[in-house]
Amino acid sequence: MFKFLKEVVAEMKKVSWPTMPELLKKTAIVIFSVSLLMGFIYLLDLGISTLIRNLK
Repeated sequence: MFKFLKEVVAEMKKVSWPTMPELLKKTAIVIFSVSLLMGFIYLLDLGISTLIRNLK
């Protein structure tokens, strides 16, 4: 078990972590993309709901 944890620590030291500006930029991109997709799905749902309501 301890050997495994030592190997995990060794591998984690090899990881290249993003800088704070990179992290903030990528986080903003993800939030924007998710918001855009959420708005598209909302409008699509609204349109389909209206279409179904008018067909009755």
